[in-house]
Amino acid sequence: MRDMLAPVFVQIALTFVLMFALAGSRFGALRRREVRVSDIALGQSAWPTRSTQIGNAFQNQFELPLLFYLVVALALFTGTGGWPFVPLAWGFVVARLAHAAIHTTSNVVSIRFYAYLAGALILIAMWVLLAVRVLGAAGAPA
Repeated sequence: MRDMLAPVFVQIALTFVLMFALAGSRFGALRRREVRVSDIALGQSAWPTRSTQIGNAFQNQFELPLLFYLVVALALFTGTGGWPFVPLAWGFVVARLAHAAIHTTSNVVSIRFYAYLAGALILIAMWVLLAVRVLGAAGAPA
């Protein structure tokens, strides 16, 4: 179980790192008067580019990773985790780390897309594996 949860904790840590980086970037932009509170009070996109990059990377942690958390939870609940779930989970998290790093630095969309695609394909493989194991076990004789 610990092996399955370690990549989840790393993914959650990434989300918190991005959250704190976003807060620092936004407070810094306000302090440097790059943006006024009235400009962003209703969520307008008046933030400087750097804050927007970090904000977008943070927001991305609530998209594909939600399906990751769910597939890991279901694999643990059904007892169908283990090999190759653990390496796939780590692969997903590495892809998400790469995606966030690209998003918050160079933001080269073509490279960022490949990191996103790698994570998405790994996640699909995890869901297919879970479905085969759960549905296969349901059809097996007792």
